[in-house]
Amino acid sequence: MLFAPFMINAWIVSTIVAVVAGVVGFFVVLRGAAFVADAVPQGAFAGAAGASLLGLNTLLGVGVFALIGALGIGWLGRRGRRDVATALVLVLMLGVGALFLSFTTEYSAQIFSLLFGQVLGISTGEILPVAGLAVVCVGAVLVFYRPLLLSSLAPESSAARGVSNTRMELVFLVIVAIATSMTLPVVGALLIFSLMIGPPAAARAFTDNPYVAIALSVVIAIVTVWAAIAAAFQTTWPIGFFVGAISAFWYGVGRGAAAWRRTRSVRGATNRDGGAPVVAC
Repeated sequence: MLFAPFMINAWIVSTIVAVVAGVVGFFVVLRGAAFVADAVPQGAFAGAAGASLLGLNTLLGVGVFALIGALGIGWLGRRGRRDVATALVLVLMLGVGALFLSFTTEYSAQIFSLLFGQVLGISTGEILPVAGLAVVCVGAVLVFYRPLLLSSLAPESSAARGVSNTRMELVFLVIVAIATSMTLPVVGALLIFSLMIGPPAAARAFTDNPYVAIALSVVIAIVTVWAAIAAAFQTTWPIGFFVGAISAFWYGVGRGAAAWRRTRSVRGATNRDGGAPVVAC
């Protein structure tokens, strides 16, 4: 039953989402933008509430508000601390969403699914839009890969080489907004950031090579989503729970691997410097 016709859409879309989350999440972790990855999808919920109120497609509202939120964070962050700007934008957008919901007499099931995810309810008509946004998102990362990487690792050096850190920050935020718009229907606003943080953070712990880290991040994200779908199907528990739990597991494995690598480096340095050799007992 895991590969029944109605499940095929879930496997296809979840794989697309995992690829995008792994690629974009690498830069989220590298830039220390976990709060942004959490705030943009949660704030975009207000767009879904507004679109539902007006009788429009909720994904249109999500996309518009995700972009507004991302640009708002970028604009306010230029004039102050980014974490404060992110918090202000999140609070404002959540307030607007609460206002929109107060005008309705029912709490739309579709809005609920955008919060907590409904991957097992993906329709065939949703595959193409998600795939299109994924191509745009990954394509943008490929186009801006080098300046994004440089501005993330060494902002001072990137500025000296003529790369505008402010422009790259806006590019990054727009990419996060696009990723948010396509991933909300799959894992929901409250848990998409876990998929964009856990696998990439684990991958970064395993290797310092950015190409290898991105590839490993994508693989871990795909495994996470596939395992979450299978577990949710078998138990009827929310897929968001499994996405969050498995992502946290991968992060723990990554931290353990990083600690092991540091221990090996220290022991190797001790032996090279003439210290007492480490003898296995």
